[in-house]
Amino acid sequence: MDGEIPNIKKWIVLYPIYINSKKTIVEGRRITTSKACENPTCDEIGDCCRHLKLPSAVEVDKAYPRDFMQKGRVRVLLKKEDGSLYNPDISSRKQLMVRVAELVPRQPGRTKKQEPAASTSGAGPSKSGKGGKKKR
Repeated sequence: MDGEIPNIKKWIVLYPIYINSKKTIVEGRRITTSKACENPTCDEIGDCCRHLKLPSAVEVDKAYPRDFMQKGRVRVLLKKEDGSLYNPDISSRKQLMVRVAELVPRQPGRTKKQEPAASTSGAGPSKSGKGGKKKR
């Protein structure tokens, strides 16, 4: 365990925004919306990485640089010291993002969490879709 701590800086970083289908590419999404998932959390991403048998560490105190309100990120190690892959199916950052985004919706607590969020989002925005000046 002691040998891993200095090396964590070399692990790849995965922010939840990278695989969030609710975000745009400008806001930081890195994969297509069809492959992305809705509002993933760091804990869910960490669980998915463990499921994929990849060493991972959730860093709660860190924030996404473009949106500092988005707290947390996950560090993941794809390759062993000798250069071989921990999971032969995942050889790149992009593949990791796509695989994690596939797994997040299948998380055990996910189906329960989605329902309360869906009911509140209907009442959230009070503005109607039409905006601008009225013509006379």
